[in-house]
Amino acid sequence: MTATGGTVPPSSAEAGAGAGETPLPSTPADPPTGGSAAGGLAASLVEAEAERARQAEAERDVLFADDVLPGVGGQSLSLREGLAAGGAATFVTLTLLSAFDELEMATLGVLAPDIRDTFGMSDGAIVFLSAASGAFIVLGALPMGWLADRCRRGRVAGWAGLAFSSFMVACGLAANVFLMFLARLGVGVAKSSNMPVNGSLNADTYPIGVRGRLAATNGMAGRIAAALSPLAVGGIATLAGGDAGWRWAFFILAVPTAIVALFAFRLPEPPRGQNEMKAVLGEVLVTEKPMPISVEAAFARLMKIRTTKTVVMAFAAMGFGLFTGPVLTNLWMEDHFGLDTFERGVYGTLGGLGVLFVLPFVGPRYDRLYRTDPARALRLIGLLILPVAALMPLQWAMPNAPLFVAAHMLPMILLSSAFAMVGPVMQSVSPYRLRGLGVALAAIYIFFIGATGGSLLSALILDSYDPRVAALVIGVPSTLVGSLMLIRSSAFIKHDLSRVVAELREEMAERDRQNTAPEDVPVLQVHNVDFEYGNVQVLFDVGFEVRRGETLALLGTNGAGKSTILKAICGLGTPSRGVVRLNGQTITYVAPEQRGRHGIRLLPGGKGVFPAMTVRENLDMAAFQLRDRDKAHRDARLAYVLDVFPDLAARLGQRASSMSGGQQQQLALAMVLMHDPEVLLIDELSLGLAPVVVQDLLAIVERLKADGLTMVIVEQSLNVALAIADRAVFLEKGQVRFTGDARELAERDDLARAVFLGKDGG
Repeated sequence: MTATGGTVPPSSAEAGAGAGETPLPSTPADPPTGGSAAGGLAASLVEAEAERARQAEAERDVLFADDVLPGVGGQSLSLREGLAAGGAATFVTLTLLSAFDELEMATLGVLAPDIRDTFGMSDGAIVFLSAASGAFIVLGALPMGWLADRCRRGRVAGWAGLAFSSFMVACGLAANVFLMFLARLGVGVAKSSNMPVNGSLNADTYPIGVRGRLAATNGMAGRIAAALSPLAVGGIATLAGGDAGWRWAFFILAVPTAIVALFAFRLPEPPRGQNEMKAVLGEVLVTEKPMPISVEAAFARLMKIRTTKTVVMAFAAMGFGLFTGPVLTNLWMEDHFGLDTFERGVYGTLGGLGVLFVLPFVGPRYDRLYRTDPARALRLIGLLILPVAALMPLQWAMPNAPLFVAAHMLPMILLSSAFAMVGPVMQSVSPYRLRGLGVALAAIYIFFIGATGGSLLSALILDSYDPRVAALVIGVPSTLVGSLMLIRSSAFIKHDLSRVVAELREEMAERDRQNTAPEDVPVLQVHNVDFEYGNVQVLFDVGFEVRRGETLALLGTNGAGKSTILKAICGLGTPSRGVVRLNGQTITYVAPEQRGRHGIRLLPGGKGVFPAMTVRENLDMAAFQLRDRDKAHRDARLAYVLDVFPDLAARLGQRASSMSGGQQQQLALAMVLMHDPEVLLIDELSLGLAPVVVQDLLAIVERLKADGLTMVIVEQSLNVALAIADRAVFLEKGQVRFTGDARELAERDDLARAVFLGKDGG
C-alpha cells in the first residue's frame, strides 16, 4: 500500500515484504569485483526472474471473495423479471435491429453465386467481397464505440439503422462491382453499431443475472432471421425472376429495418454502469458531465485486462473461418451438388433451425454458472467450440447435400452458441465508462483480423483449389486455437472482476469524500496507479495528492518511475490500474490535448524549444492554442511571462540555438507558462545545468509558488528538491516509500543515503 503522512513502510526484515517491494538493506555490501561481479549479475538476473514470476502469480490472485464480485451469488432472476426491471421496449427494438443485421449477412451468402454471375466475378472475388463486408464493420466500430460511451445510445442506434437501410437499397441498385463494393462498405459501417451501441445499452438497462439469456434470445432472433433468410431471399429472387432477381431481396428487406430504426430514437438512456454499482455498492453513482474519453487511452487500458485481451484474440482467430464459412458452403453446394438459389435457401434454413433448439439452454446455463463461478461460465464457451475442429472435416466429407447440411448443423449450433456469449463476457470485465469502446475493440479484432484475414486466405486458396480445401485449411486450425485460448482465459476473469469491484469502491469513497468536505478536494489526485511498458511493470500502487498552490517533489534514482508518473498524469501514458483526477474529476482516459485544455501542462526533460526560431517566435508558437482567445488575453499572458523572465524580454530577437542551456531551459518553461497552467509538471528541472543556472531557475520557481501555481517537480537532486518543495514523495523501484513534509525527508538519513548515494547507502 502507499505510504502516507510522513511514514515509511517496514522492510521485509521487519514485517515481511509485499509483492514487488524491495526492503532497504540493513548492512552495507562490498562492491563486486572480478568473478564476484559476474556472480552478482547472475544473482540479479535470478532475482529479477523470481520477481517477475511472483508478479505473474499475483496477476492470478483473486482480490475479493466470489460473493462480492458483480453478478456472482444472490438470487436467480427469471428472464421476465430481468426484462421488467428495464422495460422490454429497449430489448425488443435492439434485438430486431440485430436480427436484420443477421438477415442481411445471410442474404449476401445465399445470393453470392447470383451476384457473381451478374458482375462476371471469380469465386475468389465474390468470397472476398462477401467476407470483407464484415471487415468494413471495423471502419465504424471506433466511432460507434466512442459515441456509445459519450452520447444517448438510442439515437445512435436509430441513425445507424436508417443508414443501414439506405445502403441496403444501394446494394440493390449497384450497376457494377465497384458500386456494390461501396454499398457494402456503407452497410458494414452502419451495422457496426450493433455490438458497441446495442450491447452497451442492454448491459446498462438490464440486470447482470440475465445477460446470458438476453444474449441467447438476441442470438435466437438473429438465427431465426438467418434461418428464414435463405428461404425468403431465395423465394424473392425466384419470384422476381431473371438474372437481376437478387436485387429485389435487398430492396424489400430494407423497409422493416427503417421502420424499427425510427422507434430506437425514443429509447430511454439508463445510468452507465448502474447494474455493477447496484451489485457492488448497493446504489448508483451519477457523474456529472464526465470528461471525453480518448480512444487510444481506452484501448491501452482495455488491453491490460487479461480476460479482454485473451477473449478478443480468441474470437479473432476463429473469425478466419467463421466469416468465410457461409460463402464457401454456398459455393460448394452450387458447384459440387448443383443446387440453385432456392434449393440452397431451403437447406440453409434447415441448417439454421438447429441453433434455435440449443440457445434456449445455453443462455440459462451460462447465467447459472456465472452466478456461482464466472470462470466456469467462460470455460463453457471454450468447450462449446472445441469439438467443431473435429466435426468440420466430417461435414465436408459428406457425399450429398442432405448429409452435408445435417453434418453442418452441429458445428453451426456450437459456434453460434459460443459467439452469442462473447457480449456478456466483455460487458462484465470492461470498465463501465469504456463499455462501448471495449466491444468496439472486440469488433475490430474479430472482423478486421478474422474476416479480412480469412477472406484474403480464402481468395488465395480458391485460385488453385476448391471451396472444401479452403474451408478445412482455414477453419480447423483457427477454431482449435480460438477454443483453447478461451479456456485459458477463464483463469483471469475473477481477478479482472475483482478490479471492477475495487474501482467502484474507490469511486464511491471519493464521492463520499467530496460530498462531505468539498473544500478538501485536491487539485491533482493519483490513486492506486500501476503502469507497464509492455509486459514490464514499473509502477506499483502509486498514490499521492497535490493541494492547490502546493509544490510537490517526486524523488528517486534513475528508473524509480518518476517520469512515468508524469506521463500518466498528463496523458502520454495510460495506467494499467488506478485513477488520475483533476479537481475531483476523473481524467484517467482523457487525451493529452484535452488535459492540456483543462490546465495540466508538462515541461519535459531535455530540450523543449524550437532552435531555429527566435525567442519571440517560440513564445508565439506556444501561444498558438490561445488563438481562440481575444488578443488582450494573449498580450496579458505574454506580459506576465516576460515579467517572470526578464532575461528573455531582452532577447526576443535572438535565435534559440544561440542561447546557453540555462537560457533555453528558461525559454522552455516560459513557453509552458504561456498556456496559463493550473498544474505544472516539470521533469528534471536541474538536469545538466550549472549550479549558478540552477539558482536562477529556483528563483523563478519561487516566484511561481508565490503566484499560487500548483507544481509537481521530478528531481534527482535532494538539495534542489528541498529548496523548492512543500512536500516530497520518495520512490524506489516503482513504489512509494515515503510521503510527507520535505523537511522531514531531509532528516531521514537512511532514505537519503539509500536513494542518492547508492544501494548500500555509503
